[in-house]
Amino acid sequence: MSTAIRKRVQKRCKIRGYNLKVDALDEILSFVSRFPDADANDAIDLLLDQLHNQTLKSPIIEKEAVQAVVALLSEAEAAGEEDGDTSHAASTTSAIRVVDAFLLPKLRYDSIKKLFYEHTGNLPIHGDASAKANLYRDRYQLLLQRLTRDQHFSKPAFDSEISNFGNCEISPIQSLVGQTGRKWVMGLISQLEDGHFYLEDLTASVEINLSNAISFENITTGFFSENTVVVAEGEMRVEGIFQVITCGFPPLEDREKSLKLLAGHDFFGSGVLSREETLRLAELEKKAVNDMFVIISDIWLDNEEKAMEKLTTVLDVFENEEVVPSLFVFMGNFSSHPCNLSFPSFSTLRSQFGKLGKLIGMHQRLKENSRFLFIPGPDDAGPSKALPRCALPKYLTEELREHIPNAIFSSNPCRVKFFSQEIVFFREDLLYRMRRSCLLPPSAEETEDSFEHLVATITHQSHLCPLPLVVQPIIWNYDHALYLYPTPHTIVLGDRSKQKAFKYTGITCFNPGSFSSDGTFVAYRPCNQEVELSSL
Repeated sequence: MSTAIRKRVQKRCKIRGYNLKVDALDEILSFVSRFPDADANDAIDLLLDQLHNQTLKSPIIEKEAVQAVVALLSEAEAAGEEDGDTSHAASTTSAIRVVDAFLLPKLRYDSIKKLFYEHTGNLPIHGDASAKANLYRDRYQLLLQRLTRDQHFSKPAFDSEISNFGNCEISPIQSLVGQTGRKWVMGLISQLEDGHFYLEDLTASVEINLSNAISFENITTGFFSENTVVVAEGEMRVEGIFQVITCGFPPLEDREKSLKLLAGHDFFGSGVLSREETLRLAELEKKAVNDMFVIISDIWLDNEEKAMEKLTTVLDVFENEEVVPSLFVFMGNFSSHPCNLSFPSFSTLRSQFGKLGKLIGMHQRLKENSRFLFIPGPDDAGPSKALPRCALPKYLTEELREHIPNAIFSSNPCRVKFFSQEIVFFREDLLYRMRRSCLLPPSAEETEDSFEHLVATITHQSHLCPLPLVVQPIIWNYDHALYLYPTPHTIVLGDRSKQKAFKYTGITCFNPGSFSSDGTFVAYRPCNQEVELSSL
């Protein structure tokens, strides 16, 4: 094995954050040696992708982990010689990476050095008081650094009438004291006193009056609620209240522009790739025209008629397709009753998961060629209702795992990377709660559709759940797991509201609907981001 191949393996492992033991490196080189030099890179990536999907105890890769993955790939290769369909599934399997919210790297912005840096050290679930303050500070800094690059809000290079034309330079809230005339500010809406709303930035806070506010042009959609960051134009009154005249969300930034400024940092949690590798994966993604994801939300296992019979019909249909789906995503809730302290029987729910596993196992082609991802819902069993929520407890899913050994149980939210495409899955009844928390009626100038307002809100806020913490608790140290920065290619919002698909500034967003209530689900083709709204 040439020195060049050895260096290539070490470089790719370093990019993905892995450290190789010597005997593990020898195992990888032995595997790669089976392939011609032209296919060496693909073989390395295939093996590392499979390693990524394993539950590694640490970033240090040992010989045993490599041997286990090589054995799996050898089995897939042998099966592929007998069945071309299985070969396709094996290649697709290696292209799908699932990222748990609790394994995401935490990146913070340094406003002095003007760059992101990765947080090192422990992230305890129970954070101290400073962690709560950092939650708001980090959200604000994330949006502020994005805003400062927008041509409409950046400071003009020369103080002239031409350079000031159309410019809306942001003033610190602290500088408003004693100032007259209209000013632009950016801050977080908070309620420091009952019935009195304030705008806060990193310098100060000021009470605001929203009674005359209207959304400004081009950023008119969205729900303005407490805890959202807004850009507002207004002027100070004599009594010290900032009268808001126009307000809206911070403008979005193109994904490619954001990526260029991140200096190789990994926000998505799937590893940092070079530009060449990203382009290669994008080409492979376009060629994967047969790959399909089936997303189903609200599968009430305790309701045979509303869920299990319908699910049997869906699985029967896809079992008989020429090419079976690459991935099935099952999103909670998995029970029609909330799994709280008054829940009648967890042992019954455990056996119902077993029945689901048995049902899937009866569809041999799906079992062998598809992958199954399970994401908990807001009322499913777990240690708390705070976001992000950890994966379903092993006690409930043990019987299902016996039937479907390759089932994946991940957090809520959950991230999936398919070749170069980044997809975020989030199961929360967000629309209803966002409507209730809204301080201003959403503008109907561009749209009256509530789902479109919801999509605008979370994308402009770069956050999946910008609700007050009293409405939806969030684990302070893991708020970064809900970031939408840089903007992903696709956002799947599992919500009990009406099934809907919407493309917003190039981002594909859709709600698969409530399967148990109305039999709706979605078939999604990642190669062209095509969303097929389906129902029984």
